[in-house]
Amino acid sequence: MNISPLQKERLQYEPKLPGMLRHGISAICVKEGEETQSVANQDQIKALFPNTYGKKEITFEKGENTSAAKKQVVGVILSGGQAPGGHNVVTGLYDALKATNPDNVLYGFKNGPSGLLDDDYIEFTDEYIDQFRNTGGFDIIGSGRTKLETEEQFAVAAEVAKKHGITAIVIIGGDDSNTNAAVLAEYFAAHETGVQVIGCPKTIDGDLKNEDIECSFGFDTATKTYSEVIGNIERDANSAKKYWHFIKVMGRSASHVALECALETQPNICLISEEVEAKKMSLSEIADYIADSVCKRAANGMNFGVAIIPEGVVEFVPEFKTLIAEINELLAGAKADEFNALPTWEDKYAFIEKGLTPESMAVFAILPQTIQQQLFLERDPHGNVQVSLIESEKLFSALVKAKLDERKAAGTYNGKFSPLHHFFGYEGRCAFPSNFDADYCYSLGYNAFMLIQYGYNGYLSKISNLSKPADEWVAGGMPITKMMNMERRHGEDKPVIRKALVELDGKPFKYFEAHREAWAVETAYTYPGAIQYYGPSSVCDITTRTLALEKGE
Repeated sequence: MNISPLQKERLQYEPKLPGMLRHGISAICVKEGEETQSVANQDQIKALFPNTYGKKEITFEKGENTSAAKKQVVGVILSGGQAPGGHNVVTGLYDALKATNPDNVLYGFKNGPSGLLDDDYIEFTDEYIDQFRNTGGFDIIGSGRTKLETEEQFAVAAEVAKKHGITAIVIIGGDDSNTNAAVLAEYFAAHETGVQVIGCPKTIDGDLKNEDIECSFGFDTATKTYSEVIGNIERDANSAKKYWHFIKVMGRSASHVALECALETQPNICLISEEVEAKKMSLSEIADYIADSVCKRAANGMNFGVAIIPEGVVEFVPEFKTLIAEINELLAGAKADEFNALPTWEDKYAFIEKGLTPESMAVFAILPQTIQQQLFLERDPHGNVQVSLIESEKLFSALVKAKLDERKAAGTYNGKFSPLHHFFGYEGRCAFPSNFDADYCYSLGYNAFMLIQYGYNGYLSKISNLSKPADEWVAGGMPITKMMNMERRHGEDKPVIRKALVELDGKPFKYFEAHREAWAVETAYTYPGAIQYYGPSSVCDITTRTLALEKGE
C-alpha cells in the first residue's frame, strides 16, 4: 500500500491514555456513583427502558480487576457521518480486547448498522488493524445511516449475534445512533440475550454533549481543519483587500462548529443560529446586521471581510421556518405531482403565490430566484424541503447586496462589495485526527472494552477532564438513558438523546459576544495554521477554544 510520509509517521504514533487505564487491564477496578435519571420525561423514559433505566454512573480507578474472566466476542459498528478519530476508537477497542485475552475476537460490521442486519463483517487481525492507526475516515469498515429501531431489526441482530457467539456490540455514532444503541440494549436485556451494547459519542457538529460528555470526538479536528482554511482566507482577504468571503460551515441543528471557528479566527461576522431564533431575527434584520459591518469597514477603506454562516441557520429564522412549513403543506400528496408537471418557473411561481399566505409570500419574494428554486428541489423521504441543500451563504450575500444597493441609492454607502462563497463540510470529516482526537478516541475505544469486561449494558463510553493533559483524564461510563427525553418525530413521541445547542449564557458565546462588535469593524483576524502533530505539547495537544472557555482556562 502506498502511503504518504505523514501517514507513515502517524501509524507509529502511540496515543495517550488516561492515567487509570495505563496500569494494565488487571489493575483496573470500578467505582460506582449515584443512580441516574433521564434529563426530562422521567416516567415515560423509565417505562420505555425498564431494564436499562436508572443505572449508576461508574468511574474506572487503579485497583484489582474483579470482572469475570471469559472469552469476549465483540462486534463494532461505525454509524452515521464520518468524524476524525473513528479508526482510533476501533484500534483502542481492539488493543484492550487483545490485551485482556489474545483469544478474544473483534468483528467489524461493514457499512454501518446494515452490516449487522446483513451479517456482513470482517474479523480484525493485527495486520489489518495496523493499517488504520491514527488515520482519518471510516474506511476501515465503512459507515451507513440505517437506523436500528424496529422489533424485526432487533430480532435479526439478536440472531446474528447468537450465530457468532457475540457477547457485546459497540456502536460508534452521534445522538441518533446512540439512541438506537439504547433501544437495542433494552431489547437485548428484555429478551435475555446476554449481549451488551456500548455507545461512543461521535459527531463533528459538537451537539452530543452535556455535563458528562464534555466533547464528542471529531469536533476538535474538524474545527481545526476549517479554522486553518478560514484563517488562510482571512489572510488572503487582508492581502487582496477586495472580496467579502461568505463561508458556510457544517452544523445543521447547532452552531458549535461556527462558534468554535469564530473563536479560532476572529472573523468580521459569525451568525449563531440559536441567537437568531432567540431574538426572532428576520432575514431582513440579519442582512442589515451584516451590511452594517460592510458599510463601517468600507468607510475605513476596507472593502473586504469574512462572514461565517452555520449550515442550518435558515431553519432558525422564524419567518423562514413558517415558509418551509407552508411549502411542505403546499406540496403534500398529489399536489407535488401537479406542481412538478407545470412547464415553466413562471407557472410554478404563480402556483406558489396562490398557495402561500401573504406573510410567507413576502418572505419568499425577497429570496434570490436560485434560492427560491432550491426550496422546491427533490423532497426528503418524509416529503419535506431539504434545507441542507439551500446555499445559505449565497442567500445572505445576495440579501446583503440588496441592502447595500438601497443604502447606495440613499447616499449612505459608497463602497465596493464583491462577494465570494465557500462551503466547508466534507473537508473536515476525514482529516488526520489531531493528537487530541487520536488520544481521546483511542481512550474511548479502550474504555468501551472495560465497560464490556465489567458487564455493563446500555452505557456510553465516557472520558472526562478533557481540558487537562491526557494522564489526568478520567475514564468511566454513563447510562445512555440519562441523556434522553421525549421529542415529537414524524408525528410520534419518541425517546431520543437531547441535542446540545449553543448556550447563549455559556462562556464560549459570552466571550464571542463581548468581542464581535470590535471584530465587525476592525481587521482582527487570527491565523491558526495547520494542525500540528509533532512539537511542543502547547501546540500539538492544544484543545478547542470552546472547551477551554467552558472549563475557565
